[in-house]
Amino acid sequence: MSLTMTTSPPPSAPEPARVERSLTARILGRPEVGALAAAIAIFIFFFAVAPSFRTLPAFSTVLYASSTIGIVAVGVALLMIGGEFDLSAGVTVTTAALASAMISYQFSLNMWVGIIVSLAIALGIGFLNGYLVVRTGIPSFLITLSTFFVLQGINLGVTKLVTGTVATANVDQLDGFAAAKAIFASDIPLGFITIKVTVIWWALFVALATWILLRTRTGNWIFASGGNSDSARAVGVPVPKVKIGLFMGVSFLGWFLGMHLLFNFNSVQSGLGVGNEFVYIIAAVVGGALLTGGYGSALGSALGAFIFGMVTQGIVYAGWDPNWFKAFLGAMLLLAVVVNLYVRKYANQRR
Repeated sequence: MSLTMTTSPPPSAPEPARVERSLTARILGRPEVGALAAAIAIFIFFFAVAPSFRTLPAFSTVLYASSTIGIVAVGVALLMIGGEFDLSAGVTVTTAALASAMISYQFSLNMWVGIIVSLAIALGIGFLNGYLVVRTGIPSFLITLSTFFVLQGINLGVTKLVTGTVATANVDQLDGFAAAKAIFASDIPLGFITIKVTVIWWALFVALATWILLRTRTGNWIFASGGNSDSARAVGVPVPKVKIGLFMGVSFLGWFLGMHLLFNFNSVQSGLGVGNEFVYIIAAVVGGALLTGGYGSALGSALGAFIFGMVTQGIVYAGWDPNWFKAFLGAMLLLAVVVNLYVRKYANQRR
């Protein structure tokens, strides 16, 4: 008689329980929370101290000032999330506007020819920046700083050579100008308020960038590339293509703003835009983007730009000396970094 011994498999280890973050932690973990709180506080402050700030025309002016920063800041925020910087964004705006104006005017072409050629030039600048960064391994700070000086010299030198002055000729008589102005620089009456079309475009760009970051595979690639590029490569993320695409995105938005400036003022100064690259970065950082990459949001950059617009106009409406603005801008940047760091640590503790 034989006995059959049966052994039961050892009990499997219980799966680790999924830790659900509290609602407070999830809200505080959003990159734009600090910027939202700052925007509300600054709005209340200027609403209280500057009576002119309370009017609808003043609010329209604030939105316009914010949009001229926010359009490019959206691309800069995505680039920073991807772990890179672009210090040539400000002069790229001017390069695109100058190229469009001079090509169309000097050769007596339809305005749209200059617009398309300037778009190709802007995208080429972005591609070159991105290609050099991923090909050489040189930090983007140095690559784009070099591009900044090159473009600044070209803008001044070529404009002076072609026009004999430091500004382009007035292009409002060229064919295609009216149609281009309607797209890039028209006024939109809403009945109770009139806003610039750049405000609409700004909102659309923010919405598109938010959708890309949160709802697409490309958005995951951007976060992964900025968080840890080596790990991202190991799991199949095309890091070089992502970074080049982000640089080209910044250049595209710079081109768009350049077209607005051209068709809003009919002419462009060759020294325009110098220094704005730092304002775009500040808007992104105030909106929650980390200098180390891998964290941030498009909506946060919009809030950062809105803060910038409120401060620039609020100081004027309050009747204060505008020379204090730069000091406020530096203090706001430092405060934003400290607040964002504190909020993230607090959110992690509230898990």
